[in-house]
Amino acid sequence: MAKPFVPEIREIVNTPLLQIENLNVSFPTQTGEVAAVRDLSFSIAEAGTLGLVGESGSGKSATALAIMRLLPPQARLSGRIRFSDEDLPSLPEDSMRRIRGARISMIFQEPMTALNPVMRVGDQVAEAILAHFSLSRQDAWRRTVEALGEVAIPDPEQRARDYPHQLSGGQRQRVMIAMALVNHPQLLIADEPTTALDVTIQAQILDLLSSVREKYRLAMLFISHDLGVVSRVADQVAVMYAGEIVEMGGVERIFSSPAHAYTHGLIGAIPTLRTSRSEPLATVEKQNRRANPIPLTQVAPGHWARVAKAPQA
Repeated sequence: MAKPFVPEIREIVNTPLLQIENLNVSFPTQTGEVAAVRDLSFSIAEAGTLGLVGESGSGKSATALAIMRLLPPQARLSGRIRFSDEDLPSLPEDSMRRIRGARISMIFQEPMTALNPVMRVGDQVAEAILAHFSLSRQDAWRRTVEALGEVAIPDPEQRARDYPHQLSGGQRQRVMIAMALVNHPQLLIADEPTTALDVTIQAQILDLLSSVREKYRLAMLFISHDLGVVSRVADQVAVMYAGEIVEMGGVERIFSSPAHAYTHGLIGAIPTLRTSRSEPLATVEKQNRRANPIPLTQVAPGHWARVAKAPQA
């Protein structure tokens, strides 16, 4: 029996910065083991961007936390996570701490809960600097103000002395971005960075992420439940459902020729100017998981999906 095709990173890009192979994450519960991530494989090239899309509970954030090694102690992990020439799961904690926040940074979902409410935002950004570099507090503060200015926070010297509750939602998200970028990482993980922002501020944040990615040649893992948002920032898209990737490929290919029913549903649920206001918004039908899961197979050059029969390209 032929071995099912699993997309290898080198078939997608020439120089992978992050390579994940057969990642599994599960959590023990009173009713048994619950798999949050199943046999997940993907890669991100240097200066490339992968959009990881899926509904709540599909395993997107668990994947990000596995990369950062921030899963709770009871989580069980298997598989390979290679960053540059490092195998992240096997690194001693001291070595991982030197990577986390310096070479790999993460923007968390909700800045109001991620930021410390009793610390000035400038002190929190400076703390990220001092954790990795032997600088004076004056030099760290200077870099903090520069970082806040780079993410377009007005009057950064003054705003750095504010507490999180004194800032707007958009400004708090910019502080989170400044904190993630201040040490000039190679890989940025953005976990739902535009959630709870209005569309105007959302567009500004997406433009900001695109500009800093180009400026610093960052690789980025952009996590979202919104395919429309991902299409603006990503080169490649991986669609997750029930803990596994069901489709993966270039942005244009995924939007023009989706192969999996779940991807079809996500695209169909995006409202447009032609959407009738008198009709309810489209919903995505639940996909039943088979007893024998369909392997991820190539349906066209650079395009993989879990489909029973590969469609003609």
